[in-house]
Amino acid sequence: MKMIVVFEKAPRLRHIGHLDLMRAMQRALRRSGLPLRYSQGFNPHILLTFAAPLSVGMPGKREVMEVPIEGEMTGEAFLTKLSAALPPDLPVLSAVPVDDRHPAPMALLTAAVYQAELETVPENFGEMVEKYLAQKEIPAVRKTKTGMKPCDLRPMIYGLTLKGNTLTMVLALCESATCKPDLLLSSLFEFAGTERPRALITRTQLLGEKDGALVPLESL
Repeated sequence: MKMIVVFEKAPRLRHIGHLDLMRAMQRALRRSGLPLRYSQGFNPHILLTFAAPLSVGMPGKREVMEVPIEGEMTGEAFLTKLSAALPPDLPVLSAVPVDDRHPAPMALLTAAVYQAELETVPENFGEMVEKYLAQKEIPAVRKTKTGMKPCDLRPMIYGLTLKGNTLTMVLALCESATCKPDLLLSSLFEFAGTERPRALITRTQLLGEKDGALVPLESL
């Protein structure tokens, strides 16, 4: 059995990197007394996996991880034990038991929702967002493992809306195509012909695909 666990990385922890977050969660799991499953070999470790790493400086509202356990356990019991071992700024929100044959969250991941709280919003910026989305192609250059590569952002943007000073972005996040919110913001403000303001970007939801629609990853 394994647990699909949803947790939050609060804004106060946004500067903690992915490896530090993984270590913190592993230590909490050990303290919890849960019947965890470990790897084999000379240096056994908890078989913990995250759906997608969070960038340094970015909080996460509903992050997803997979924790294999030994035997049977309810999600409520798992949640109670793990919650007692975690700090307030790293709360677990839900835990659902699934069969070992259930696909890993990383394999089901399609996109993510981000919210950028903009320090300032240019005049008529909402109109610029609409014009930006109306483009058939949005050329950009992104960093890859093999260097800087040209790309078209448009197919990787599932949604882009402005409400007040909050820009909500639904962007591709999978092995075949990933659009980072920082790259989109730079592209958007360059298109608008204005200086990019400071912004706190939060990843609010991870998404998978079901019947042609994007749905919360933990529901798959």
